[in-house]
Amino acid sequence: MVIAALMALMVAPLVADTSHCEAAARYLRDERHMVVEVEVDTIDDWRTQKRVPGCRITAVGSTELGVGPEAVRFYELLRAAKWVRTPEPRDSPNEGSLRFRWEQADCLFNINAEALLGTDAEARVNERLRLPAGQTRYQMFVMCMPAMPAAPR
Repeated sequence: MVIAALMALMVAPLVADTSHCEAAARYLRDERHMVVEVEVDTIDDWRTQKRVPGCRITAVGSTELGVGPEAVRFYELLRAAKWVRTPEPRDSPNEGSLRFRWEQADCLFNINAEALLGTDAEARVNERLRLPAGQTRYQMFVMCMPAMPAAPR
């Protein structure tokens, strides 16, 4: 019994809290009109070399531009909404994902042309999106955690 309880603690998120995703989820819903689902997560952050409590957002939207131009527009609009790049913005190879900060949350935004995660959340948001005629579906996966400085290089 004790061993089972200890094992559960080892794999459970450090804190069951989605507060770091609130601003990003609100932006995606209200400003970008996306279908959004938020879940608790634990993130292995390569910048800080720490495993931190956080949350993830699975979202889907539609665009008349196509996915590449929509990604460019998304990041331009995110900056215009006063989100800023983190102090160490080198987020992923070839900048396929971009990390932005809002108050006390750092969020890594990933935009894709198709569903790649294979998660239940991804299936649920895709099922709820009603794709308007002439528009293309695009996927977004966001990981948010407490804002913190990057580890020294």
